[in-house]
Amino acid sequence: SAYRLCTMRKLPSVLARTLTSGTSGSSMLPDMSEVRSRLRDIVGASTNWRDHVQAMQERKALHTLLAKQQEDLPPRRMKDSYLEVILPLGSQPEIREKYLNVHNSVRFGRILEDLDSLGVLICYTHTKQEMQPRSPLSIVTALVDKINLCKKIIYPDCDIKFTGNVSWVGRTSMEVKMHMLQLHDGDYSPVLDATFVMVARDPENKRPAFVNPLVPETPEEEEIFKQGEMNKLKRIDFSTASLLKMAPTAEERNIIHDIFLNTLDTRQEGKGGGALKTVSFRSRKLPPNSVWMEDAKLKGLQICHPQERNIFNRIFGGFLMRKAFELGWATACSYGGSRPFIVSVDDIMFQRPVEVGSLLLLSGQVCYTEKNYIQVRVHSEVYDADTREHQTTNIFHFTFISENEVPRVVPKTYG
Repeated sequence: SAYRLCTMRKLPSVLARTLTSGTSGSSMLPDMSEVRSRLRDIVGASTNWRDHVQAMQERKALHTLLAKQQEDLPPRRMKDSYLEVILPLGSQPEIREKYLNVHNSVRFGRILEDLDSLGVLICYTHTKQEMQPRSPLSIVTALVDKINLCKKIIYPDCDIKFTGNVSWVGRTSMEVKMHMLQLHDGDYSPVLDATFVMVARDPENKRPAFVNPLVPETPEEEEIFKQGEMNKLKRIDFSTASLLKMAPTAEERNIIHDIFLNTLDTRQEGKGGGALKTVSFRSRKLPPNSVWMEDAKLKGLQICHPQERNIFNRIFGGFLMRKAFELGWATACSYGGSRPFIVSVDDIMFQRPVEVGSLLLLSGQVCYTEKNYIQVRVHSEVYDADTREHQTTNIFHFTFISENEVPRVVPKTYG
């Protein structure tokens, strides 16, 4: 199968400590609405939009609870942040409608929202201060490093279970690994693995804040922690290798040049109909069964209403991911001419927060194809009507597999 197998890294059984006392039945586990209500309690967020200024003002007093250095904070174990949460699509049919798509499977955009909320709660569980109901930390999603799926279809009438824990910690950032499983014939089988990176900020979300160190306890946990460290180094390498900072490598130059040569129109003749041919840089032709990249775009606009705000009264990152995914899916669908299935999500960078009331502009672009695979990049930016300025907020990368082989996408310009 073209699908990558989910590598369900099974942590020791002692990690199966949940938010509640029992794990024997799904009904004992908290659900996603409880996750969101706990997040509001931890931050002290207001449920009324008009009171948000007051709620944020009250958080300023929590500055005194911040650690002056990481060494002042008690170390935590991986099992301390381990959570299990149920999405009872099978046992509570009334919540199905929100998760249902027209193909009678689960909307993946909704799963992205749930993963984002769970990732934040896992980090708050890792950093929880005893005797302090409210956290002085503002924990926000910095990056979705990777989400790999091993199931084409997520069923809308079977319970889903999410599990996860903090897998690596820097000084102010945390990596969270989450898994999603679905109930079939009495057993939970893997659907996806996700790796998110969260950052901790002060109560007003202005400056970085220290988080509890993480202490691996077993060889397996050491391995997971080491992988988190390698992921961090890879991200640093990747950011310094950006084309805006560095020239393409020799291999990349050859690829670009080959694409360019394949699109040159060599049929031009010299004046007077002679045999002499002049090839112009500007004279390009599309190879067979191909589409110019500039013709493989879709755009969308979203008005950011208070309903979509997070606990810090900015627009919820999960909502941004859902909207970007839906545009990415539509881009892949219109390009391939058949139903696309999501295979993986890579490198979603959250570059700046989105304020409530913003106009959010989304641009979907097919940027690479191979056989049945379609890679879509979605660029999101906010437009400020007062200053008439555009600012990038996020860049998303989605890989889809189409039911049929798709045309090759061909770039026309260097960019």
